[in-house]
This record gives sequence, C-alpha cells and structure tokens, in this order.
Amino acid sequence: MYVLDFFLIAVTLVIGTSIVWSTFRVGISPMPSSTKARNAIMKMIDDSWSGPFYDLGSGWGGLVIPLAKKYPHCKIVGYEISFVPWLVSVIVKTVFRLDNLAIYRKNFLQADLTSAEVLVCYLHTEGMCEVKRKLTEEPNNDGYLISNNFALPSCQPEMIVKIDDLYRSPIYRYRLRECINKS
Repeated sequence: MYVLDFFLIAVTLVIGTSIVWSTFRVGISPMPSSTKARNAIMKMIDDSWSGPFYDLGSGWGGLVIPLAKKYPHCKIVGYEISFVPWLVSVIVKTVFRLDNLAIYRKNFLQADLTSAEVLVCYLHTEGMCEVKRKLTEEPNNDGYLISNNFALPSCQPEMIVKIDDLYRSPIYRYRLRECINKS
C-alpha cells in the first residue's frame, strides 16, 4: 500500500509543479471557461463559418473538444503551453477520434494565426495586449476574435453578450478587419 501512496503523491507533485511552472511562465493558470461562457461563445460562432477555429490557450480542452464535435467539417486548432492540460486534451481528442482537431503545446504568439476564421481566447489583460500586438503584426483581415471576459485594447466589439452569472461576465466578438486595421 505504501508504494501506491508514494506513487499517487509523486504524480500529484509532478502535476502540481507542472501547472505552477507554466503559470509562472505565462502569468496565468489554465482556467477553464464556465459552462455558461462556453455556451455563449458557441452561440456567437455562426454556423455558416467554415473555419478554421483557433483557441488561444485551449487549456483542458473545454472549448476545442465541443467545437470539434459540433463542426466535424472544420479544422479546429488549440494552443496550450501548460503540459498537464495539454496532455488531458490530447487524450480526450484521441478517445473521441476528433481528426479535425489539432492541439499544439506551443505559445500561440509564435504561431501563424493568419488563416484562422475565428480566434477564441480567455486570457488576462496583459494577454489581450499581446494578442493585439500579434494581430497588428500579422493581420488577419477577414477573421473574428471572440474573447471571454477581457476586451481587446482600443477596439470596438461588434457584439457583447453578458452571460447570466454572478458578475454578468462579458463575451466580446470583434471583426478583425474593422478593429486591427484602424488602430
């Protein structure tokens, strides 16, 4: 029994250390969107859009997995730096055989985002500034950005939905051609 206890403690320490380390590196822990926020984001994605959809910080797969299931004809891409959430989402992707889903253990700031029709994120204020800088450097003129809770600096959203939670949290949708090219 001691071997099993030791193993469980070791695994817990490795997982915890991994999450703490990635939190230290990027400035925020992998935080899943609430069910209400995820549902609001899914409603903001027009069924006529053909993708690809990119999740900037896909975490545990809470959004990319449902997107890949709902849009099996579309390419869905997730970027996640934290090892454990990335691994969990890759395992779930494999179990559900979601061939339209690619999940990269990579910082999206080093990725080419220009082919995305929709970018989705749940970042923090500094992260949104980095997204703005990235999109200004590599403009995607025809795409959209949907952000959970945090606004894109100096940009006017085309739509804001307040979800029915304690804080009436906002979900923003931006048309990038109207936002990035004007700033």
